[in-house]
Amino acid sequence: MNPPAGAARTGGLTLALSVIGFFLVLTSYYVLRPVRDQLVGAAGSSSLPMFYAVVFVVMLALTPVFGWLVARFPRRRVLLGSYLSFVLCLFAFVPAFVAQDRIGAVALGQVFFVWVSVFNLFVVSLFWSLMADVYRSAEARLVFPIIAFGGMAGALLGPLLTRLLVVRVGVPSMLVVSAVTLLLALGALLVVLRRADANDRGENAPLGGSIIEGAKAAISQPFLRYMTLLMLFSDGIATMAYALMADYTKAHFTDNAARTAFYADLDLWINGLGAVLQLTLTPLLMRRVGTAWALVLPSVVNCVLLAWLAFHGPGDTILFGFAVPLIAIVQIATRGLTFGMSKPAVDALYTRIPREARYKGKNFIETTVWRFGDLLVTSGLQGLRALGVGIAGIGILCATLAALAVEVARRAATSPDLEPESDERRRG
Repeated sequence: MNPPAGAARTGGLTLALSVIGFFLVLTSYYVLRPVRDQLVGAAGSSSLPMFYAVVFVVMLALTPVFGWLVARFPRRRVLLGSYLSFVLCLFAFVPAFVAQDRIGAVALGQVFFVWVSVFNLFVVSLFWSLMADVYRSAEARLVFPIIAFGGMAGALLGPLLTRLLVVRVGVPSMLVVSAVTLLLALGALLVVLRRADANDRGENAPLGGSIIEGAKAAISQPFLRYMTLLMLFSDGIATMAYALMADYTKAHFTDNAARTAFYADLDLWINGLGAVLQLTLTPLLMRRVGTAWALVLPSVVNCVLLAWLAFHGPGDTILFGFAVPLIAIVQIATRGLTFGMSKPAVDALYTRIPREARYKGKNFIETTVWRFGDLLVTSGLQGLRALGVGIAGIGILCATLAALAVEVARRAATSPDLEPESDERRRG
């Protein structure tokens, strides 16, 4: 298979290594995710506000650190230092999981939930910031769906590995599997950067500037303001579904292994849907009718599904002759559309803003804003329940957020401060 024509400037090998790098990054993450989620399922949604509060505090502490790093060091050093730090942390968790019975599952679960959330946000966000450096805007529309599809393959392999191996080698060994795949991803990305540096040394220079410029950009620039709102609305929907799923698994599963297997199956369905979209509808929309449709359509579907949830409830519904929890359908659809359609569209749009905003504004939105939304939504969910609001009211509220997200997504994709697409130039 020949690489897309737009990839000629960066080379077919660069594209192949980008795909492999993202495949390994998401394999590493999705080996860990079912282990994390089953701990949440054991505790139920009532524990989530505390979990997310800690995550939010950690984000506030680490986001300036990230800004300081990219302001003063070349991207190669930032990549190397960040990924190696996470690899070392994975190995450090191994003895903790060996001693899980003595430490206690709840205490270890709280720490591990926070750490895996930080791992996901920083490792994946940094990857896409680097890709936006390597590929130009017109190239991105062609190659980002391919790169994201490679990631979807890793997102399928990760939970599959966990499901197949955890009962044989134990949880501590899964951390080693995750660390090894992340190291392999780092190797592929270092080669990508070396090839990109040979073509354009200027992009490898430190960014300079203040560590709070990401937050300033998210407030001052129209496109980043829309991205902030879209993150809050979309996160509200996804976090609500995640919390309701935690309550469902707490009520229906008492065995840790069975609960882990259920979450692994859920991730397989979610990522399978995302992979199908990456292979079919998403590239068709982005190439033929523009990025705006790929950003708006998921919010439209979410609105319909959440209205269905409001009137039906989270319990079983009949789908293709099988009884399936409706909340599982909602979570599969919302997350599958996010990973399979919204994410490639958003990352393609980020190639059309200045480089500093890509690193600092994007990272601020995808770390601090995201986790503030998690805290806000889970705390709000507990407050609504305390007031006697049932699933119907919660579903209607989230359907309203999805409707607002439709308009915000449209405005983001047509924001006046987006640079025009061009084959011939890069932003400095």
